[in-house]
Order: sequence, then structure tokens, then C-alpha cells
Amino acid sequence: MTGRIRRVHDESGEIYGSPRVHAVLTREGVRIGRKRVERLMREAGLSGVSPRRAGKGFTRRDPDAELSPDLVQRDFFAAEPNRLWVTDLTMIPTLEGPL
Repeated sequence: MTGRIRRVHDESGEIYGSPRVHAVLTREGVRIGRKRVERLMREAGLSGVSPRRAGKGFTRRDPDAELSPDLVQRDFFAAEPNRLWVTDLTMIPTLEGPL
């Protein structure tokens, strides 16, 4: 059974943890408990990758980079609609790193 678990884990690019490995095995018709998959993966030294832990943490500013000008001078009040637009950047984790 550990060989099947290792195969599914390897085919996922070593990303899948026990819940996903269990789901794949179940779809393939293998009858195995989720806790058993978890235990066998732990004993084999296999683990998944958590999307929250995959990145390197907080964004760090390049000390040599030129800063963009603050066009609103940190004043986010608009006197009338459609006069001031602000946004927030979201990091999207990918296999090649965050975007």
C-alpha cells in the first residue's frame, strides 16, 4: 500500500498530502482509511505542501528599488464619487513562486 501512496504522491509533484492522496486512491477503487493513509505517509517520510506555507513569507522590499510616488498622499477620502481609486495587491501562489 505504501508503494501506491508513494506513486500518487510522486505523480502530484510531491504536493498532495494525505487527504488528497486518500481521495485519489478512493477514486481508483482502493479501499483504505484516511487515517491509515496519513500514518503510512508519515512512516514513509512523505508530506504535502500547504499553500500557506509554500511561499517565503512576507514581501520584502528591495532596498535598491526606486519607490513609486504616493499620488494620494495617504489621503483616501474622495470628495465625490469616481474621483479616487485605490487597490490592494494579492499574492497568488504558483509552482514557480508567488505572483
